[in-house]
Amino acid sequence: MADDERAGSSRHGHTVPAGGPRRAHSQREQRRSERRSDIVDPQHNAVRKSRLWSVRAVALNNPAFNNPAFQDPKAVQTYPGGAQAANLGGPTQFATAQRAGTDAAANARLEGMYAAPTAGATETDRMTVEDTVMKTVGLFAILLVTAAVGWVWTLGGLTITGDTAQQISMAPWLIGLAGGFILSMVVIFTSRKKVRPALIWAYAAFEGLFIGGISAFFEVLYPGIVMQATLATFAVVGVTLALFASGKVRASKKATKIFMIAMIGYMVFALLNLVLMWTGVLPADQAFGLYSASIMGIPLGLIIGVFVVILAAYSLVLDFDMIQRGVRNRAPRQYAWLGAFGIMVTVVWLYVEILRMIAIIRGSN
Repeated sequence: MADDERAGSSRHGHTVPAGGPRRAHSQREQRRSERRSDIVDPQHNAVRKSRLWSVRAVALNNPAFNNPAFQDPKAVQTYPGGAQAANLGGPTQFATAQRAGTDAAANARLEGMYAAPTAGATETDRMTVEDTVMKTVGLFAILLVTAAVGWVWTLGGLTITGDTAQQISMAPWLIGLAGGFILSMVVIFTSRKKVRPALIWAYAAFEGLFIGGISAFFEVLYPGIVMQATLATFAVVGVTLALFASGKVRASKKATKIFMIAMIGYMVFALLNLVLMWTGVLPADQAFGLYSASIMGIPLGLIIGVFVVILAAYSLVLDFDMIQRGVRNRAPRQYAWLGAFGIMVTVVWLYVEILRMIAIIRGSN
């Protein structure tokens, strides 16, 4: 009977393994599990590959891997779609966003710089025209204050009349002249090493005493002369500044040489005239010494006065040119004081010469 069962099994194409039906059942279960694994494995493999690609994408988006040292030129060339698709050899999204943020910040800074006010002498510590003008105005403010003191001191409370000239005090005139001359020499010869604004302030104060004293003296002799001299001084300074600003008048080496020769000649003449007046060589009726002499009926003082006004005007041109060159060469801010000092010296000299020239004209009449 057993032989018949084995024969029947073999006739139906089934071979019953040794161990009976239980073992056959386990083999059938194993084959079913293998078939299921064949279906699940592709999905598992796809999930694994997607995870690998996501890791790679994260790595490529890392800005550290955007460095050329981490890039493969061959991969860039062979990758479908080129460098942009491969995200190799080109900027990543993170790097692009970072660059865009940096550019926006830089543009914001530039706009802020353009919107900010222009840096002045305080911020740059450099000489500027505006700073020089402010210093010049400050020095003339000091001069006007001390000039008022000198005016009051000279008159001593007296009313201006023809007889007041014998009673006025000349102390402010002499103190201001001596102090201003000494301080101007100190400033000129020591400013090459160091500029001392305090000395320039003191110079302005002494010059104020001198201007106030001499103006009060001449106002007693020739009423209204101070206003005339002041307006004439403003006119010469204004015209000279306008011509220089327009570029029609400029300092040149040849003109400066002629100016220096003329200045030396004029200083020699002024010193000689002063000595002749002090020694009594000149007649007493010549109040201005050699300036009171006449040539063909024209006072010598008027001829010399016009010549000196031209010299003073060119001296102003030299002052303006010095300031302009200092600003162009970005000189230290302290040199603005020298520019203001030079303008004050020239303007005071111009005023005194015009005052004397008008006095000579009115005295001759």
